[in-house]
Parts: sequence; structure tokens; C-alpha cells
Amino acid sequence: MEKKFIEETFPIKKVSEESAREKNIKQGHISTLHIWWARRPLASSRATIYASLIPALKTEEEKKEKMKFIEELSKWENSTNPRIIEKARRDIYEAYGRPPRVLDPFAGGGSIPLEAQRLGCESHALEYNPVAVLILKAMLEYPQKYRGKAGKFADTESPLLKDLKKWGDWVLEETKKEIGKFYPKEKDGSIPAAYIWARTLPCQNPSCGVEIPLMRQFWLAKKKNKKIALKPIPKKDRIDFEIVKDPDSDPSRGTVYRAVVTCPVCKSKIPAKETRKLFQEGKNGERLIVVVTTHPKRKGKRYRLANEQDLNVFKEAEKYLNEKIRRITSEMEG
Repeated sequence: MEKKFIEETFPIKKVSEESAREKNIKQGHISTLHIWWARRPLASSRATIYASLIPALKTEEEKKEKMKFIEELSKWENSTNPRIIEKARRDIYEAYGRPPRVLDPFAGGGSIPLEAQRLGCESHALEYNPVAVLILKAMLEYPQKYRGKAGKFADTESPLLKDLKKWGDWVLEETKKEIGKFYPKEKDGSIPAAYIWARTLPCQNPSCGVEIPLMRQFWLAKKKNKKIALKPIPKKDRIDFEIVKDPDSDPSRGTVYRAVVTCPVCKSKIPAKETRKLFQEGKNGERLIVVVTTHPKRKGKRYRLANEQDLNVFKEAEKYLNEKIRRITSEMEG
């Protein structure tokens, strides 16, 4: 059997550096499609597929040139470079006389089949995890099915994007029908988008005993032009909060660090070992603190302190969910 290039040499160091650099790239990267554990870097996938498919070279000069090319091929900015990609495809095609079949039997997040497809191969992927299967379909199968006659997306609106919007809107409307009541509109038209909760523990100082919200930090938004944080207001029998812009204190320091809890009222500490013991004994609680809202006509998120009405809505949602679980379970058993 003919030896492949990767069996003799490979630029491991350079490809590894590109793979590490790739972790900081978000725009256009498949990792933004869906979080997947143990996702293989695109850089190393692309480089190793290419090196595994082309034949070994005879002279040292040829090997050096090919090593340089693989280093270029592994770079993120060259993943859509026509000159680099077309050369890689041509090299692979010449080695086989046709697009070779590449199978990844444990495809996961799809890095290997995606890069095989990019290099002009007939790509196949297997997975038994339904989430991974959906990722693979969205990344590999659907874009191919929606290609135009010329092999490109339509110049106007992409049929893929059109269908995504259509069915995304349908899911949204059906969801609103069922659980929209648990996201009541506020007076200004804002809608709750998220709820920030905190686990709690009672202060172990007998003369204090307040409920301590366990929060590692108090930032709500930390951007260059938007700094919003919670400010704890310790009182004799409880801990209240304020929402402040451009805080003058350090919101990075919360009430818990490495399981050591500090009471904002009396400043006493609960050691890590005791913290874990209190949780094991069921002494912990929970507290709804902040409601995050969005507005259909405004950009960005807004934050407000939770109130009694928010807690009542949560209790109604909890009741509805438990009833639905009970009904579905009953139907499955019956």
C-alpha cells in the first residue's frame, strides 16, 4: 500500500499552535453553532486529513515545501482562501482520480467531516447522540441541500435562511401560545428574558443568622460602555440589593470563593468543609434576585430587582411544569 505523507512527517508544532489560536476565534467558527465537548480543532482536522490523503514524497526538498503548505493550510484565515483550498483539493483529487470517501464514525461536533467536505472529499459522519446528529445535519447536510444550481446560495435571500426564519417563527409562536403567560409584558412593553437566582445558606453566627445569597461576583454587565452591577445592602435581619451603574466598589468579589462563604452583615465566614456539609444536610435555599428584560424596539438588556409578582409567576410556571410532567409520564405508562 502506498505510504501517505503523514506516515513520514508532519508539522505538529505549527499545527498545534494554530489549533490553540483557534480557541479565541468566534466569528464564523462552528463552535458558535452549538457548544460541544471535546470538539476537535478545525486547524488540526484540516491539516491531518490532507496529510493522510496525499502520498509520501521522495525528496527532502519536496517534503519541506509540503510541510510549509500544510502550515499555511492549517491557519484560520486560509480556511476560506481559494488559492490554498483549491490547491489542497487538487492534490487530493490527483492522488485518487476522484473525491475520496472520508468516514468519521464518532463525528461529535463535526470538525473532521466538515474539513473533509471543505477539502472536496465525499464526507460521511456517524453519531448516536441526537444533539450531535442535529449539529451535523445543520452544518453538513442542510447547506448542501440548499445550494443553488451554480453551487452557490441564491444572490437574493438564501432559501436556507428563509426556511430557518419561517420555522423559527413557527416555533416561537407555538411556544408563546403555551408558556407566553409566564413572561408577562411590563408597562413599557418590556418582556422578561431571564431570571437570576442565587443559592442561599444561613449565616452560622448565632447572633446573625441572615440568609446569605451565594454569589461569586456581582456583575450583571461588564462591557466597555456598559457596567452594571448588584450592590449588596446589608441590614440587621436580611441582605437587600441595589442595581448600580459604574459601581464605585469591586463587584468581582462576591459572598463565596472556593466554597468559603462570607456574610456581608457580620463578616463571619463559613469554611468550605462546613459549606458542603450544610448543602448535604439540605440547609440551603434559593432566592430570586434579578429579572433581565428585553424590549422589541430597543437594543440590549435591562435589569431590575425581582419582586413578589415575579415570584408568583415562577410558582405558577413550576406548578404548570410539574403537572405537565405528571400528565406525560401517565400517558407513557398507560
